[in-house]
Amino acid sequence: MRDTLLIALYAFLGAAATGLAGAAVLRLIRRRSLTASLTVVAAVAVCAMLAGTLAVAQAMFLSAHDLSVVTTVVAMAAVVSLATALLLGRWVVARSRELARAARSFGDGGDFAAPDGPATAELEALSRELAATSARLAESRERERALESSRRELVAWISHDLRTPLAGLRAMSEALEDGVAADPDRYLKQIRTEVERLNDMVGDLFELSRIHAGSLALTRSRISLYDLVGDALAGADPLARELGVRLVGDGVEPVPVEVDGKEMSRVLGNLLVNAIRRTPADGTVAVAARRSPEGVVLSVSDGCGGIPEEDLPRVFDTGWRGTHARTPPAGAGLGLAIVRGIVEAHHGQAAVRNIPGGCRFEVRLPAAGS
Repeated sequence: MRDTLLIALYAFLGAAATGLAGAAVLRLIRRRSLTASLTVVAAVAVCAMLAGTLAVAQAMFLSAHDLSVVTTVVAMAAVVSLATALLLGRWVVARSRELARAARSFGDGGDFAAPDGPATAELEALSRELAATSARLAESRERERALESSRRELVAWISHDLRTPLAGLRAMSEALEDGVAADPDRYLKQIRTEVERLNDMVGDLFELSRIHAGSLALTRSRISLYDLVGDALAGADPLARELGVRLVGDGVEPVPVEVDGKEMSRVLGNLLVNAIRRTPADGTVAVAARRSPEGVVLSVSDGCGGIPEEDLPRVFDTGWRGTHARTPPAGAGLGLAIVRGIVEAHHGQAAVRNIPGGCRFEVRLPAAGS
């Protein structure tokens, strides 16, 4: 038993010395190819066994003949181990290079395509992660292109909407200045109307810029949807009467929500004004609010005749105004974009869908205390 323990001790000391030397070599070549590291690992394993054998032989536990036999066996094992390590290393490196070439397509704006052929579990997992990242990048590029297109359209539409009232203001002010205005009071009233329109447009742009910059500060308080909807209906009633549209708010439950009252009033106001302007005379705009498993659903239904299915995903985009002519009542296409921004700032969702005779805008908000 004592001899066995001594043999184990000498073998361990010899192998440990080789292992330490191998660890130092691996540290020195840690930035080199994986093939070199695998070769060193294989060499350390064989040399550790040889070092242990030599240590045992030096302690007189092995004869010269036995040492020669063991050394020969170790030498053959070393040849096979090194050859295997070189082949495995070259295969893994080749696979890694193929993966690197495929990953370069990210920089060219392309999609990632995993190389064909078998791979280690780690490289396969890396390929899946790169493919998922490629999909996310493609979605991001698509959103960026859509946003850039939306911005270009917004600039064009804002330029158009600003040019028209400014030209009118200039003409009316020149007429008043030259004293050729037949009805100065009517001109002054029209000037005030155009200035209010421009002021509203600038206010919408400022609100939208705050939303996009993430600087929209909310002051939340507990409010009943019944009161919120009642105030919004009262504010929209003059426009509805002017255009001959009926406002209905009978389906509103007194559900409490924790929201910024001012901002949510703007959401309801934008939705109601949008619905009233696109509903023909003698039509109806209905507002409803109810509880849902996710929280609260607030809806505004109109009689616009529906929105083309291909346009539904773009309704809340900045600058979208559908197929209606770009006339002053159509606005600058910012109202619904502001609605979505404010609702998402409240951790809610804004959606639209077609219903018989029109469409329904829905705002989903977390219930109070949820």
